Formats: sequence, C-alpha cells, structure tokens
Amino acid sequence: MHARPPHFFGVPPDTADMSGSFDVSRRQALSGIGALVVAGGVGYTAFDDGGSWRVAETPVDVSLHDVVATADGRYAVGDGGVIVTRGEQGWETVRETGVTGDGRDLAAASVTEDGGRLWVAGASGVVGEYDVATDTMTSHAAPNDDTDDYRALAVTGVADEANVYVADAAGHVHYSFGDGATGTWDAVTPGSGASLPALDCYGPRAGHAVDTNGTVFATADGETWSNIGVEDANVDFYGIDGGAADDVDVVGGNGTVRRYDGRTWSRRDLGDATLRDVERTERGVVAVGDGGVVFHGGGGSWSADDTPTGATLRAVAVGDPTVAVGDGGVVLERTR
Repeated sequence: MHARPPHFFGVPPDTADMSGSFDVSRRQALSGIGALVVAGGVGYTAFDDGGSWRVAETPVDVSLHDVVATADGRYAVGDGGVIVTRGEQGWETVRETGVTGDGRDLAAASVTEDGGRLWVAGASGVVGEYDVATDTMTSHAAPNDDTDDYRALAVTGVADEANVYVADAAGHVHYSFGDGATGTWDAVTPGSGASLPALDCYGPRAGHAVDTNGTVFATADGETWSNIGVEDANVDFYGIDGGAADDVDVVGGNGTVRRYDGRTWSRRDLGDATLRDVERTERGVVAVGDGGVVFHGGGGSWSADDTPTGATLRAVAVGDPTVAVGDGGVVLERTR
C-alpha cells in the first residue's frame, strides 16, 4: 500500500533467502487456530518465538486503513480523516477530521525516506503532507483537478524533495516529481480502468501497482507502466510489496499469495480469508486480512498466528512493535 518503509530487523543478508528461488509471498486460519504450518520447511521468521498479539487501546472506533512508521513512531489513518499515532502513553489522536477539516476518509499513507513527512490520501481527491516534527499539515488536494477517491499512495525521496504517487478507484496513477506542488502533477492509466488498491516503490521512480482485475503493473520511470501478470489470476489483488523488479509479493482474495521472481509467478493459497496487505522485512514476510488473520512466513513455510480479534485487518507495519490495523478502529501490536 505504500513505499517500502525502513527495515527494523538487522538480520545478516546470508540468513535471509531473498533469491528468486524463494517462491512464497509474504503475507485460512480462523482466530484461535494458532501456529498452523501451511507449507513445509524451515527458515527465518518475521517474529521471535514467544511473542503474541494483543489489542491496543485507541481513542477511535472508526475503521483504520493504513499504518506506517515515521521518525516519530507509528501513524495510522482511517475513516472521517482520523490520524492517530503511538506515543509514549499509548495511541492518541493527531487529527480528528483529516487534512482540511472536512472529515474526508483517509485510505492510504506513506512516509518520506528520512521519516520526516507523513503523506496521506483518500476520498474526493484529498492528499496531505504532515510534518511529524512541527505538527503541521499541508494540503495537496485534487491534483490535476481530480477529485476521485484515492485508494493507494507511495512516496519516495526525502522531505521537500519527494516523488509522490496516488492511485484512484478509476484506475489512474497521479504522480508528481516535484513534492506534490501545484503544476507538477501528471497522470497515467496503467490498465483497464479497474480500481488500484495498492502501490509500492523500491526506487525513486520504480515500483509496482495492483488492480482489482488480478493484474500487476511495473514501472521503471514513474510514468510508463507495463503489465507483468498475473495470467488467469481469477482473484482481486489488494496488497503488494516489491523490493526490486524481480522481487514482488502480492496478496488478494481467497487467501491468495503470489511471488514474482522476474520471470514467473508462483502461487500459495492460505485458506479462504481475503488478504489485504503484505510486508517483507529482512526476517520474513507478514500478511493480514479478513477475520483477523495474520500469517508470517519465509524460508519455505507459512504460519498462522493466533490473534485476539475477528475484525478485518487492512494494513501492517512490521517492527518493534509490529502493528496491524483494521475495521472498527482495531489495533493489534506484537513485540519482538
């Protein structure tokens, strides 16, 4: 859903199988099943042994759609324009009514590479840039005078010099190579016009997107996009994490996870629950979705975590703690 965040786990490269031979994606178990091994094999995992998920107390009860890590900690965004952060005393509200105070829902968030600016996007063309150090918000609403509902967001570069990409429900990617300033926006339609629920960047102008027609798109220049699959997907895709042109993980309906090695797509099915988000770290991959499901995997295996909620989980940010957010304002945390 967002540009790749800073990695939180310092595992040496030789302990993490990131090669093309690693054919499982990151990210059905019902709450309470526990550590079900979905595919055989051993290897690194996203979490240390002995950890568990807990429900964190939050000041909101609206659905949260994305969560990211900034230089000032975790931030989550959701319905009504709410923005919450995990402070020293727990979760607290940063904005109650969004970028411009009119309560437009926020669907996506991303962070500049220095962690200093939180970008958000959502309903009716809302786009905002929040300075986490000064607690100030700048509106970049309706780029190209477009007021479609934005579903996904990715930002590369540092504060004041960012490349910004927002994807909408009509299949357009709006992009600015000028920090979102007026007059710097352009737009492209990668596919058929189906909604684009997820974007992810691995370079200043290189990244991937997925649509709800089961298609994955790639760009190397931020302006032109190519279709790289998936043939006969037969499911909607909702989440993507791509570390390189040949290092892509996608999740979607029917518990589907797909991995692309630059040549072919491999597939794993983790049950019936729709998977909404996926994130890779040096230690493994994590996927979250409907019914409160959380899967973590790597090295050839996937495990289903026991979680204390049945709510749909829509996004995950891996770290210490790892945070997953979803419907009804649910926030799950897991420490290393």
